[in-house]
Amino acid sequence: MSTSPDNTFSVAKAEDSSGFLLWQVTSLWQRQLKKALEPYGITHSQFVLMASIHWLTLHKKEVTQIVLSSHTKIDPMTTSTVLRTLQQKGLVLRQEHLTDTRAKTVGLTDNGKEIVKKAVVTVENFDKQFFSALGASTGEFNRQLIELLSAENK
Repeated sequence: MSTSPDNTFSVAKAEDSSGFLLWQVTSLWQRQLKKALEPYGITHSQFVLMASIHWLTLHKKEVTQIVLSSHTKIDPMTTSTVLRTLQQKGLVLRQEHLTDTRAKTVGLTDNGKEIVKKAVVTVENFDKQFFSALGASTGEFNRQLIELLSAENK
């Protein structure tokens, strides 16, 4: 416990706060990832959407903006805004859904596929190096992250 008479915080050390630690690690990871993506001229959000379009397409899923938003956990308005930017860059195609007039289907252009395939290799190598400090516990760390994501849906 803190020796201070002001007990605003329930933890004695900042390192005892899971949220603060997650914030610090996420900030560090995002800063370094931003640098890794610079050669491709895309942001992290743009990468996540492009990689997800590619992933879902490879897994024979019809990719709509709503499916993409749900898959990435990026809110629908932000998804739409980022996709519009990617469309302007010539990396993504958006078109009206064949049967649902409210929906838009999304796909990568040839240039978008070329860029995302290279960027995925870069990001996977970056992640492998960044998370290597966890060693053999990486799988358990991922399971715990999935548990947190699953708890959000309850």
